[in-house]
Amino acid sequence: MQKFVAISGCSGGGKSTLLAELSRRGFVVVAEPGRRIIADERARAGDALPWVDGAAFARRAIAMSLADRAAAEAVPGPIFFDRGLVDAAAALEHLTGEPAVEAYGREHRYNRHVFLAPPWPELYAGDDDRRHGLAEAIAEYDRLMVAFGRLDYDICILPKTSVVERADFILSKLA
Repeated sequence: MQKFVAISGCSGGGKSTLLAELSRRGFVVVAEPGRRIIADERARAGDALPWVDGAAFARRAIAMSLADRAAAEAVPGPIFFDRGLVDAAAALEHLTGEPAVEAYGREHRYNRHVFLAPPWPELYAGDDDRRHGLAEAIAEYDRLMVAFGRLDYDICILPKTSVVERADFILSKLA
């Protein structure tokens, strides 16, 4: 789906701020599944949290990503996803060894350009939903680089510039 644009990369790399800028410009954005799952699990005292049951969390993120994609099919593009299916599949594969990246990633494609936020220590901050440290975030980023590479995406590393310049970078690549 060329209209589905994935923005992925390092936790704390400025993805959500970038998506807010794209939304401000009138584009449709889909919020990160992980944050929505954490809010839901906390509200119902569930265990599918990354620090409790990471595999259950990743499975919920896969299901939510598939539902997000299905809901977005009728929306005229482009549609920007804050993380998504490949991120969730890479997490599940890392945690369980299941070949999830290939299983989901080949069938459910995003735009050939995928945008990755690189590690940016000056931006990184933990919070109640992001309990892992920068080293773990960098390891996740490295896994995502490999996963998107295995799926033959054109990986575009977002520049460490202002959010406005990052949004302009993405839109110029998609033009």
